[in-house]
Amino acid sequence: MSKKTIDHETAGLTAGISDRETVAKVKRLESSFENGALSRRGFMTGALALGVSLTAASAVLKKAEAATPKTGGRMRQALTGGGSGDSLDPGQILDTYMINVSFGQLRNNLTEIAPNGDLIGELAESWEASTDAKTWAFKLRKGVEFHNGKTVDSADVADSLQHHLGEDSKSAAKGILSGIESVKADGKDTVVVQLSGGNADFAFLMSDYHLGVCPANGDGSIDWQSGVGTGGYSLAEHDPGVRTLTKRNPNYWKEGRAHFDEVENVQVADANARSNGLQTGEFDVITSADAKTVHLLGKTPGIEILQTTGNKHFVLPMHTDTAPFDNNHVRLALKYAVDREQWLKLILRGYGVLGNDSPIGPANTYYATKEEMPQRKYDPDKAKYHLKQAGLSSLKVQFHAAETGFPGSIDAGQLFRESAAPAGIDIEVVREPDDGYWSNVWLVKPWSAGYWGGRPTEDYMFSQVYSEGATWNETKWKHARFNELLVAARAELDTKKRREQYVEMQRIVSNEGGALIPLFSSYIHALTDKVQMESDVAANWELDGHKDAERWWFA
Repeated sequence: MSKKTIDHETAGLTAGISDRETVAKVKRLESSFENGALSRRGFMTGALALGVSLTAASAVLKKAEAATPKTGGRMRQALTGGGSGDSLDPGQILDTYMINVSFGQLRNNLTEIAPNGDLIGELAESWEASTDAKTWAFKLRKGVEFHNGKTVDSADVADSLQHHLGEDSKSAAKGILSGIESVKADGKDTVVVQLSGGNADFAFLMSDYHLGVCPANGDGSIDWQSGVGTGGYSLAEHDPGVRTLTKRNPNYWKEGRAHFDEVENVQVADANARSNGLQTGEFDVITSADAKTVHLLGKTPGIEILQTTGNKHFVLPMHTDTAPFDNNHVRLALKYAVDREQWLKLILRGYGVLGNDSPIGPANTYYATKEEMPQRKYDPDKAKYHLKQAGLSSLKVQFHAAETGFPGSIDAGQLFRESAAPAGIDIEVVREPDDGYWSNVWLVKPWSAGYWGGRPTEDYMFSQVYSEGATWNETKWKHARFNELLVAARAELDTKKRREQYVEMQRIVSNEGGALIPLFSSYIHALTDKVQMESDVAANWELDGHKDAERWWFA
């Protein structure tokens, strides 16, 4: 079901047709059928007239029928990352469950990341920046309606952005929007954003999953409590961290999207329970399939595996304001004490690549090469050296983890305990409950397990998680040079200089930051073969960029 598989099938269907012109004509017939311009009988008649065998023509037709979206059915998906503290407030979205529900089903943003990674307009029809990239004007699409029938206007967008700003804001998007000086409605269809400094990537930031547009209340606040948005589905039932049911929006403004009648979202923290539910027919789609057993799951009749690889990474954030992690030599000792190759082999079973303690991944433009930033390797002697530099001969620390932190985190912690022992480091792995993990452990405990889906631009990732004062600065890290470079690189239009700045920032984070990032992980999904999708599947997030509810359909 991956893009690679679909392309391979297409090549196989035309393998028996040697004439290139004939192949081209068959593909045009296929396109006409998929677009509804040609009937099934018309396709078969045309293909046979071109000399294509009945078997080959039937195979191409079968593929074309599968690729033609159909409306109907209830898609049941097992998700992770939900909790009883989940909120419909877009600024409080924490993990997969509410990202998929709020961002992927209920609401739209100003901009959107397309499956191929390009930035495209969503509620914004177009946008324009001043030459210094400090003033941005977004022109809204006309006629888009909320689920309650209200037409979207600039006041809804302006107030939705203001919801994340201000000294009292607790929004997780506060860090990436910190450069905003003002947001103003210019007529009914235009929103103008003034920044304190230039930001060449600002339009990308508008695709962040916290920035879904909600109806304005008329007093500067927004109605987020009802779940009303402009998305392909409206809210029917919502039991936080347990189950959410959404129903197809019959007036959805995106043509050819949102095909299911209903989407049932169920929180299932245990990987085995997700797999069993798929095998017994309880679910149609599961996320975060267990890398250790996914090869067996893929052999089950009627089940397919979908793998996508982007910038998702596992992270073990250390609070740099709390002993012993306030000493960088202790942090470096731990970074040298983890056996990354072993984790890749045993935890991910090869479904990923090595991390180098920087969140900028292989899909980012300014990702540091191995020549620019050599890969850190397992070295217990170097770990010992850094402990000694910290004035320690041994170290005992607690590592807090749960499967929702990242799949396999408990096993990974035990592997870490074993690899760190030769360096004189004793790691106690503390198993935490999945429910409430993101509220009670992450950002609370001084060392824990976590993951990030990655971000499409370097500034996006650094601003949200590593800048001083950011709500989600999970390592409590402050670094003057890093923050200076963050502002400079954000406004830099010379790509060579910008690369130099971002590579230096990656080195600083890797060598002095509180994030231990051992791996970049692929997204591994499993689904029934009745679930269909286009050949381009987004890798910026799991579940087709969390847009599976609007991009997928049943055969």
